[in-house]
Amino acid sequence: MRVVAKFGGTSLGSGDRIDRAADSVAAAVEDGHEIAVVASAMGSTTDDLLEEITFEAGDQDRAQIVSMGERTSVRMLKAALSARGVEARFLEPGSDDWPVITDEHGEVDVEETRTRALELAEEMDEVVPVITGFLAEAHDGTVTTLGRGGSDTTAVMLGKYMEADEVVIVTDVEGVMTGDPNVVEGARNVGEISVDELRNLSFRGAEVVAPSALSYKGGNLGVRVVHYLHGDLLTGGTSIEGEFESLVDMREQPLACLTVAGRAIRNQPGVFQSLSAALGDHDVNIDAVASGVDTITFYVDVDEAEFAENILHREVIKQDALSSVTLDDPLAVVRVTGGELPNQPGVISEIVNPLAEAHINVHDLITSATSVAIFVGWADREETLEIAQDLF
Repeated sequence: MRVVAKFGGTSLGSGDRIDRAADSVAAAVEDGHEIAVVASAMGSTTDDLLEEITFEAGDQDRAQIVSMGERTSVRMLKAALSARGVEARFLEPGSDDWPVITDEHGEVDVEETRTRALELAEEMDEVVPVITGFLAEAHDGTVTTLGRGGSDTTAVMLGKYMEADEVVIVTDVEGVMTGDPNVVEGARNVGEISVDELRNLSFRGAEVVAPSALSYKGGNLGVRVVHYLHGDLLTGGTSIEGEFESLVDMREQPLACLTVAGRAIRNQPGVFQSLSAALGDHDVNIDAVASGVDTITFYVDVDEAEFAENILHREVIKQDALSSVTLDDPLAVVRVTGGELPNQPGVISEIVNPLAEAHINVHDLITSATSVAIFVGWADREETLEIAQDLF
């Protein structure tokens, strides 16, 4: 089996932990597996280096300085593997067969990186490449970086381009947990989680796998997260299932828009819960929710609109904080899913401006970590879908 193992900063934070990492790699090699290693900077080295740059430094100087953490890690790991009789060599920007290449815009040059990664993979039956994470090299030889979480990105990207069977992210957690174990008593490991679920969690603060890394996960590439104390690269942890696909789709059935109004409704504890619970208790499915200072809007199937309106009206009568409920239908929703859409500057205007130019009124627009939902009149659905498909 061909495996790319990424060791995070915590898992390389001391000599003992480097020994543990080397032991796990050596054991996998002894069992006949092809292993490539991606190493982060030891401990908090990168952050420490950044804090010490108190002067004006150009991008190239800054990249060279922060690269020292990863450059040290690969040398340490290579030496530890050699001490165990494992044939290994470290690779960093500037090495003859360095694999991760960026273009003039600082983006990964996919074709060149894939070609180099495959060439490197052909040697993995004889040698363990130990590769600096986070770093890349431009065509002119300058050092570039892959941004925050770049070591995860390096690992999953190389796993894809090396045609590996699995990428193992070795970190300081058991895997993906049901809650933060430092806060939630009884938090336990989740055996598996989908790419979509984990990307959304990652965008909202779960520091497990960088969202940018999961963009490279294909359906045939396994990705697993294990604790550095586990000691076995090939078992345990949390398996990340599926792949993240960029897509544009339209709900086939029309939606109704039910808006409940009330003064400072957002600041009234329990109001949203009571409204959504009332709909759920009557088996009304909520497709989407939007909120304002004085309103909460529920999108439900148009066939359930009048029933849902009556349910919400009863809640309005019961609660002094609420004043009215209104119904608007039929509406269509077009969802654009993929990449890091809401985190890309200008992406909302890229969507809204062409719709405005086509004289399409956007009734609502809801963003999540990885998608944008566009609500328009039912008559405008086909044109909206076509515009969104042209854009993405």
